[in-house]
Amino acid sequence: MNDFLSRLFWGEQEDAPKANGAKKKRINLALQGGGAHGAFTWGVLDHLLEDGRLAVEGISGTSAGAVNAVMLADGLNRGGPDEARKRLAEFWRAASLGGDLPAVQRAVTDKLFALWPREGSPTFDWLSAWSQYLSPYDLNPLNINPLKDLIERYVDFEGLRKDARQIFIAATNVQTGRLHIFPKEKISAEAVMASACLPAVFQAVEIDGVPYWDGGYLGNPVIYPFFRSTDTEDVLIVQINPLERKKVPHSTREIMARVNEITFNSALMAELRAIEFVNRLIDQRRLPHGTGANQYRHIKVHRIVMEGLGEHFSASTKLRNDFESLELLHKLGQRAARRFLDAHYDDIGRRSSVDLKAEVGLERA
Repeated sequence: MNDFLSRLFWGEQEDAPKANGAKKKRINLALQGGGAHGAFTWGVLDHLLEDGRLAVEGISGTSAGAVNAVMLADGLNRGGPDEARKRLAEFWRAASLGGDLPAVQRAVTDKLFALWPREGSPTFDWLSAWSQYLSPYDLNPLNINPLKDLIERYVDFEGLRKDARQIFIAATNVQTGRLHIFPKEKISAEAVMASACLPAVFQAVEIDGVPYWDGGYLGNPVIYPFFRSTDTEDVLIVQINPLERKKVPHSTREIMARVNEITFNSALMAELRAIEFVNRLIDQRRLPHGTGANQYRHIKVHRIVMEGLGEHFSASTKLRNDFESLELLHKLGQRAARRFLDAHYDDIGRRSSVDLKAEVGLERA
């Protein structure tokens, strides 16, 4: 077993928070990024909180998933599930075109999801052409970022750092090209901004002199930090970027959109491949299973994925932030979470509801 897998799967465990209610099943949540499609995750979380049968022990998030992660954790820390549902709803309402932000913040926040005008408009074509020649340092010299004010409005980061839950935010170190994980002790509005910093849109976010880009390139979302920090071996992934598309892309925009979907899923697939490998060795009794030093976790993977909802949810809809569109995604997320619990609640704590062997195996002729 090499150092990489050893680092992922064993080590002394820290004390985990108690579940809120003896009958609740504990779970870790891994929240993927994807622009305005993060409203789908909002819907998933909203239903899980309303259902009330799961206790969240750890949360990881990337990009829009990082935003949802801190909103969820802050709400749970302040007042429990009802407060978390309220805080998520208020954030997504404020982030929409119909939000109640002051005029200056409104102009900036619109860039979070609707940086470009609608497809097909002359302005869209003009900006798309110029973006191929000008960087964010040219187009956005003042380095205006839409996340900071909005996130600081809703999240008490000092209180969040004292929460018993484990929280992890992923970003990419621009200089080293390595994945950087911000644990809850280091989480701030800047860390969330770094996790959501698409390099074609925003200047790199510097924290302690280190520049960061979107975490989705190397961890979207990350799973391995849970192995050393929580007791539960169940991870529920909320996946926004579809694994499959029935339609073959033809236009340049469609091709690049599909390339981005595959790219932003690649790190997750690598983690799932490592999990399947270690689980298999544990099942074969070739590795010791446990939470102590030199023991390995047998991770049970569950997933709610935003696919099978129609081809009209594409890269362009990641930029739509009218509340009607966000609310539709929210309802789709609620429905997906309801279906997941109906089908797989009994699996939690017992076995994976994802066939990892089939998921990560190579396709053969």
